Amino acid sequence: MSLTSTASATESRRADATAVAGTCPDSLVQAVRAEVRPGLGWQQTADCVARALRADLPDPAAILPAPLRRGDPAGYQSHLLYAEPDGTFSISAMVWLPGQQTIIHDHVAWCVTGVLQGREYEEIFTLADGGRALRLAARNVNPAGAVSGFAPPGDIHRVRNTGDTVAISMHVYGADISRLGNSIRREYTLPVQP
Repeated sequence: MSLTSTASATESRRADATAVAGTCPDSLVQAVRAEVRPGLGWQQTADCVARALRADLPDPAAILPAPLRRGDPAGYQSHLLYAEPDGTFSISAMVWLPGQQTIIHDHVAWCVTGVLQGREYEEIFTLADGGRALRLAARNVNPAGAVSGFAPPGDIHRVRNTGDTVAISMHVYGADISRLGNSIRREYTLPVQP
């Protein structure tokens, strides 16, 4: 099958995702909570949370201890910073060594990302050929300070660190990743059409 689930990967990461690995500024948690509380549609919520994150992007040293900011040669790392007790959102930091990337995937809910250090290259895909392939729809280079939000459908993407230094980004998800293990709904192994 060319479309795979992350259920087994989620189970193996569940224990790691439940431990808070860093610190999220209380002002940011309160700002995100205020934007999530009205219960707007997913894209509207992502846009509002993106504005809040853009106004309060933290320094990587303020949210992660030095050992976690170094990265891991085994793969990019996701560190849970906060999970809202009612499950409506969670905040994590991702650390990428040069060349590390995600698989092509989509999400269980809306997502907002902010690049804190380095740069991230994102490829956005659409389903093509009756769902049997992917087509590249957009490419974005996101430097430090870039913030973007998106929501399903239309959130199929792949992210990589194309820089020559460690990249660190903050991710706010409209789901509790401490319960789910991660925010990935589906991994795509479909062929990519030019």
